[in-house]
Amino acid sequence: MTTTADLAMVNLDSSDPAAHAAFYHRALGWEITHSQAEYAMINGGGVSIGFGLVEGYRPPSWPDPAGGKRYHLDLYVDDLAAAEKEFVEAGASKPEFQPGGDRWVVLIDPIGQPFCICPRPQG
Repeated sequence: MTTTADLAMVNLDSSDPAAHAAFYHRALGWEITHSQAEYAMINGGGVSIGFGLVEGYRPPSWPDPAGGKRYHLDLYVDDLAAAEKEFVEAGASKPEFQPGGDRWVVLIDPIGQPFCICPRPQG
């Protein structure tokens, strides 16, 4: 392939775009650049995440070995325990199934989408 592309942004399906953006605004510290019932967006460091309303949106089950693999976000944090506590206070939940042991933590955002928090690489 000779053509290359640049990632413009990531758009995520959502049942509540404004709330979804507000959660990740708090989690990442990114600016909310647009917020309406149908669509919301956050931006940080030249990267944007959009959240689009999908009527009847159903989040994936976690874990769901019979379901197809969907995307998830991995977020670097300095302290797993402190970040887990803050994200849960912001509306995330921690499922029982944790495949990463102490290497990462799976959380579920307020819309029902899994995401992982991972220790920031040192050095």
